[in-house]
Amino acid sequence: MIVRLWFLLACLAVGWADERPGSFLREDWKETPPETPVTQEHVANSDLELTLYGPGRDGIKKSHHDRPADDPYYVWSGTATGNWAVALRHRRAQVDLTGLSKVRWRSKQAGFRALRLIVKTAAGQWLISSEADPSSEDWREFEFILGNQRWRRLDIDRVIEGAWVDNPDLSRIDEIGFTDLMTGGGSAGCSRLDWIEVWGRTIPRGSVR
Repeated sequence: MIVRLWFLLACLAVGWADERPGSFLREDWKETPPETPVTQEHVANSDLELTLYGPGRDGIKKSHHDRPADDPYYVWSGTATGNWAVALRHRRAQVDLTGLSKVRWRSKQAGFRALRLIVKTAAGQWLISSEADPSSEDWREFEFILGNQRWRRLDIDRVIEGAWVDNPDLSRIDEIGFTDLMTGGGSAGCSRLDWIEVWGRTIPRGSVR
């Protein structure tokens, strides 16, 4: 009887640990005319705050074209004059990105650009993912499974990667974003991001865990 009870509790614990987290945020950008740089005015989700980082931040464009007809409203790095990063912060909550958490986006890179995920922990440490979304001839969706990632430190002021970080604490993430670690090269060498979704456990700001 005791053995059966222990087995049941163990199964429940595994189930809780493997529970899929819900949607934390999604950003699609407002359907407005092109403008450089992208600003808070272009953020569609009123719960989110936008911050640009790096020496090339003022060249990050909110872009759109009338042709083709299905061209999305997106963030474009082609006119960035230095390394850059874009990050979003939820006004009322942080997010737990442990377990089965994931980040998904729709993007299109050109040239040697490869778009990487960046996060800022509650302790203020910036990290950048080892996995990257490489170039593509057309728009496509890409998913980061957070449990599969390795991470490096990120110098957010210069937007340059640093040393590997083993087992970083992802239980309270304050900002989430993206960068390709490169200067813009026009349409031939750039990154484009249409939308981003984050799936993780919501933690109200100021709460104690």
